[in-house]
Amino acid sequence: MRCGIVLPFFDAPDVASCAALAEECGWDGVFLAEAVWGVDAWVALAAAAMRTSSVRLGTMLTPLPRFKPWDVASKAATLDRLSGGRVQLSVGLGALHPGWTAFERETGRAERALLLDEGLAVYDGLMRGQPFSFHGRRYDVRETDFFPPPPPVQRPRVPVWVVGAFGRPVSMRRAVSWDGLLPNVIADGEARGAETPAELSAIVAEARSLRTSLGLPWDGFDVIAEGKATDVAEWADAGATWWIESDWETTVDAVRERITAGPPSS
Repeated sequence: MRCGIVLPFFDAPDVASCAALAEECGWDGVFLAEAVWGVDAWVALAAAAMRTSSVRLGTMLTPLPRFKPWDVASKAATLDRLSGGRVQLSVGLGALHPGWTAFERETGRAERALLLDEGLAVYDGLMRGQPFSFHGRRYDVRETDFFPPPPPVQRPRVPVWVVGAFGRPVSMRRAVSWDGLLPNVIADGEARGAETPAELSAIVAEARSLRTSLGLPWDGFDVIAEGKATDVAEWADAGATWWIESDWETTVDAVRERITAGPPSS
């Protein structure tokens, strides 16, 4: 199992220095939230790419319904080429919070789900290159030969982890159709990650069944667990392929200290 760490809402210079430290201390990835307004995650990750050579760089996560999929594809592919193929994109419906609703009217879950599905389709098509066209309910994309960019290093696309809500077949089926699952559990109307390895194991069983039913291989598919831990062996046994150390209410100094201590043992 690989281990990464979240750098929550840090500015670009801190992201770059923390990523370099994480690589030195044996971590496998660093991940940033992508805000609607604030520090630009892709600029910060580009700064990190210039200071590192092996650690993976990704968002945790990108609320894809909020962004145009061609913008996301452009940024992810550009960073993938800059980093030599080390980018990871994570997407979901996006949690509605004041940092989003301060700028845009709230939309219903069904609308965000439609934008997510169509956005993923456009993202994937553009990553694969021209000619590409898409005709959906929200997006209409035509083939173009106007300065098409080089392909990303990772083929056929920069891989995508997608949020899947346990017990909700449509959400889970969407997630297992891509490259990795960010498991969510809906409890009392709120979404959260798996709280125990046993809970994750049940989610993995459902995900494996759904992915197999779609004729897709389980090998190479990622399952991401998040939290704070010093030993993650039980999470690996439950089926996690990535452990993401995440503390969203911390400081740069505290994160540096945690990075220096090294990734949790598995």
